[in-house]
Amino acid sequence: MNLDSRKIIIRPVITEKATREKEENRTMTFEVHPEANKIQIKKAVEEIFKIKVESVRIVKMKGKSRRYKFRVGKTKSWKKAYVKLVEGEKMIEFIEAV
Repeated sequence: MNLDSRKIIIRPVITEKATREKEENRTMTFEVHPEANKIQIKKAVEEIFKIKVESVRIVKMKGKSRRYKFRVGKTKSWKKAYVKLVEGEKMIEFIEAV
């Protein structure tokens, strides 16, 4: 499967847990393409952000059931990647204070 680096990394996940992982363990969290593997994710992060990656962990997130008035639906399933940076690399800042 040939995917462009920009299509592999969909968006960063910015939650309390992801922020804590970033500060304590130098681990960034991203939503990634459902068919991407660890090697492709590592290359994509290194190419896009110009940083060195130590390891990648992947979690498949199941969609949740949701109700809207009288209908029951389901959110989409997605894949999350925890990317640990090499010691000494500068952390990526997604939100810059003005």
